Amino acid sequence: MNNKLIYIAGPCVINKPEVTYDIALALRDILAPFQDQIYFAFKASYDKANRTRHTSFRGVGLKQGLEVLASIKKDFGFKILTDVHQVCDIGTVADVVDILQVPAFLCRQTDLIVECAKTGKVINLKKGQFIAPDDVKYNS
Repeated sequence: MNNKLIYIAGPCVINKPEVTYDIALALRDILAPFQDQIYFAFKASYDKANRTRHTSFRGVGLKQGLEVLASIKKDFGFKILTDVHQVCDIGTVADVVDILQVPAFLCRQTDLIVECAKTGKVINLKKGQFIAPDDVKYNS
């Protein structure tokens, strides 16, 4: 990344594929003047499993979500980042994305982190607010 600013942007969750694509298009245009100065990853989640209410919208699901992310990767050349919540999804997700993100609520799930690491992909391990700053080093 050669000392470039790391910039991660995109919708929290894929709500409608066409809206997610429109956001990617807008980000491409906004970031074009800075492409030599930044390392950009497009972030969108196919599933937000850690919702306050079980009835809240979670996303379009694994299959459709990965199709949307693969399309954005192909059409825009973006690096892609998405959340993973379950060990069983990691292999499938890693086939499409460049960066695996472990959500803050799951930052202590050892099996999840170990399986992410086995892919060889970059991992964005979010810090849960319940983790003391000095303890973060033990999560990696």
